[in-house]
Amino acid sequence: MKRIAAGLSIAALVALSVPATASASFGQNVRFATFNASLNRAAAGQLVTDLSTPGNAQAQEVAEVIQRNRADVQLVNEFDYVPGNAAADLFRKNYLAIGQHGAKPIDYPYAYTAPVNTGVPTGFDLDRSGTVGGGNDAQGFGAFEGQYGLLVLSKYPIDLAHVRTFQQFLWKDMPGALLPDDPATPAPHDWYTPAELAILRLSSKSHWDLPLKIGRSTVHFLVSHPTPPSFDGPEDRNGTRNHDEIRFWADYVTPGKGGYIYDDHGHRGGLGASERFVIAGDNNSDPLDGDSVPGAIEQLLDARRVVETYPGSRGAVLAAQAQGGANVGQKSDPYFDTGDFNDVAPGNLRTDYVLPSKGLLPWHAEVFWPVPSDPLARLNDASDHHLVRVDVFVGLR
Repeated sequence: MKRIAAGLSIAALVALSVPATASASFGQNVRFATFNASLNRAAAGQLVTDLSTPGNAQAQEVAEVIQRNRADVQLVNEFDYVPGNAAADLFRKNYLAIGQHGAKPIDYPYAYTAPVNTGVPTGFDLDRSGTVGGGNDAQGFGAFEGQYGLLVLSKYPIDLAHVRTFQQFLWKDMPGALLPDDPATPAPHDWYTPAELAILRLSSKSHWDLPLKIGRSTVHFLVSHPTPPSFDGPEDRNGTRNHDEIRFWADYVTPGKGGYIYDDHGHRGGLGASERFVIAGDNNSDPLDGDSVPGAIEQLLDARRVVETYPGSRGAVLAAQAQGGANVGQKSDPYFDTGDFNDVAPGNLRTDYVLPSKGLLPWHAEVFWPVPSDPLARLNDASDHHLVRVDVFVGLR
């Protein structure tokens, strides 16, 4: 709790010393958010069809959630990748630019999408089902290439010339990788054959480093969506992968740890020690509950350059109480939950994170989970995840 108190005292100092009307003279207040919007579709091209007109009910709800929260920089997880920003442009034009149910339209001049690993065939029987093909044998689980992709929307320019993507980084190239083990053999970490490891990528979707130009400053927006640590067997191939996908950013932002990392253009190394960043995404890992490998998300939360901001909501507390089931015996405080999942198992969890770096001043953080008496509670069904947002002050350098 000391870290919370410290964060609040910093926020108070920022509020007192930097009036909102004069903040541009010293820096800027910027809201960063992540939202797993479940805008994935069952077939390629279906998302473009659904967004081609402004009447899709789910997209309207997702757009309203984004409009109500009004982030300056917004990550959307589970937004199918379509080349040329086609789906992103339709979403901006037909949904975000139209006020939904009384919410104000919101304009994002900049949008970024790129290929992801979901649905990319490997040619191997990765799940040992006896057949080759389908989502379980792809580089990342998906019925088609690009399913469950990522979209970044920004009011600030994205420095496209310096974007780094890590879609093709191989899992085996992470030193000390937590590779899955075949429990039927005495050898360790041998679920995958050498031939499979020679092509198997770490990221189930992708990892992106997007430099944002905020005034005269640069802030790196580091986004990803690690695989859920479930839907496998005792080898725990998804749980171990989730652990190492999370570890990737922890190493990337920690001086001395990211030297092994290479991007899709072959450039090596992690982020410079003086660079400022915000890590965001659906990490599919709760600190105490759920199926993730113990300590998985703590790799980020405890990284020495990362600031934990503890976003939460009263709505999540009331939901856990009302739903019962697995929520009753959980160890994590439900105030911090971001996902409303199956009440039999795993219950509601904290899976979605926005984590600024030291050098940025976070002054407000919350989860958008309206209480039942709030008229906006109807938006709780927009997705099984809830939007997480953190306000930071980006001082000039």
